[in-house]
Amino acid sequence: MRSKQLRMLKAVSLALLLPGLAGLILSAMFSVHYLDTMPRWPSPEELRTVPRNIHGIVVYQTAAEDKKLDLMEYSSVGVFVLGLAIGLVYLEKWGARQVRLAEERDHPTENFGD
Repeated sequence: MRSKQLRMLKAVSLALLLPGLAGLILSAMFSVHYLDTMPRWPSPEELRTVPRNIHGIVVYQTAAEDKKLDLMEYSSVGVFVLGLAIGLVYLEKWGARQVRLAEERDHPTENFGD
């Protein structure tokens, strides 16, 4: 694999890993905020009837809040895992290239003056 392709794999991997990780951190912050601010019992007048278990404590949220947090969590995990997979491909290709270069350096082809 060419050097330019390896750099592209590395850049794409980082471009996915970092936002995925940031999304996971952001969703954790939302969960902690929900834990601090949402009622611990259903509140039908506020439409907070959807339970969410956060660190063993059940809080009740609206369906829209549940959907928003689920989307944030699942998309962040998906982006992170995709970046991780591309990063593993990059490491495999980079390692194979390093082995090939080391073998060429250690065992140069000999020319016998044909």
